[in-house]
Amino acid sequence: MLPGTDPGAGTVERYMVLGLAVGRHIPGFVDAYYGPEELALRASAGSPLAPEALVAEARSLLASIDAGEALGDPVARTGESAEAEGLSAADAATRRRWLRAQVVGVLTSARILAGEAIGYADEVESCYGVRPRRPLEQDVLDAHRELDEVVPGRGALEERYVAWRESQAVPPELLDRAIRSLAEDLRERTSAMFGLPDGERVEWVLARDEPWSGFNYYLGDLASRVAVNVDLPVLSTSLAHLVAHEAYPGHHTEHTRKEAGLVRSRHWWEESLFLVGTPQCLVAEGLADLGLEVAMGERPERAIAAHLVPLGVAYDADTVAVVSAAAERLSSVRALAAFRLHEDHADPELVADEVARLALLPAARARKTVDFLRDPTWRSYISCYTEGLPLCRAYVGGRPERFARLVTEQCVPSDLARP
Repeated sequence: MLPGTDPGAGTVERYMVLGLAVGRHIPGFVDAYYGPEELALRASAGSPLAPEALVAEARSLLASIDAGEALGDPVARTGESAEAEGLSAADAATRRRWLRAQVVGVLTSARILAGEAIGYADEVESCYGVRPRRPLEQDVLDAHRELDEVVPGRGALEERYVAWRESQAVPPELLDRAIRSLAEDLRERTSAMFGLPDGERVEWVLARDEPWSGFNYYLGDLASRVAVNVDLPVLSTSLAHLVAHEAYPGHHTEHTRKEAGLVRSRHWWEESLFLVGTPQCLVAEGLADLGLEVAMGERPERAIAAHLVPLGVAYDADTVAVVSAAAERLSSVRALAAFRLHEDHADPELVADEVARLALLPAARARKTVDFLRDPTWRSYISCYTEGLPLCRAYVGGRPERFARLVTEQCVPSDLARP
């Protein structure tokens, strides 16, 4: 066991200490933690542990999980068996399967810290539980032909598409009002469809100098701080998706439902720790990307327009609908760029040019995409979107009860691939 682990700890406490210890080496690896303060203090004491020790503990922990050792309780530290903890055999199996998948992801990050060379696709599969697919450039070019028929204006497609998208920028003085109007509506829809715990709340803030467009900082106690990056103009065409993704019914909804239902009610403390580089993230990003579609329907544009147009924000629901339907396949360019950077080892400037050409983006937005893909913490994370969304969409299949499962229960990617 690692220093900071109670001598009588079960596998849950060992997992939490291990995740916190790896997080001392990797900025942003611990995305959220609201578990026992004493555990965090003990895990942060002294110097960061050698990566080799983290690898050894992760391998030992996998063996303990496979051997069926007690899950334990980091607060009570009873050391009792899963059955004595009041778990059904099915619940114990669910938790062990989930913990095992998480530890494999943490082990992968520890191996990379220890200097082990791992190929990009292997890294993604080990971290997130899915094998990434390299998109075909031809599929993107096919999407270009569809867009050429629906994007307004005259001239070359790239110029028309960039001009149209950038014309949809939300005026900075209207951004806060637009966010709050959409958030209120999406919160009401989410509460009616899936329920929200009493006392949940979101604080919206604006941020700069970050590689992402939006970020949910889950604070625990049913509270989130959601940051919206304003390095580049925020577009009305993506604003509702951002709000749904980060808050209702996306990340904030999942965090609060699991804090209330799993951590507070059932003492499944492993859910109080959210780690990058694990299958937990792929499921979270997939369901969050699906959130707007679930809450407002496959074509939400008219509902969105009802919020933005009265504020004076440019948003033509009919045009957005036809362009968005054709443009969805452009999102695969991010996955292709990741392969170009990390498997082909292409020059980042060249990849930024390719992103601009294939995703039909202005140079500044293309560079922002490449910056995200080059960040050591986030380099393989793009698969959480490009693989997570289709996986969650196929699993949900228009059935709200299945989306409810994603935001309330422990799931691993292989669960979602089953009929």
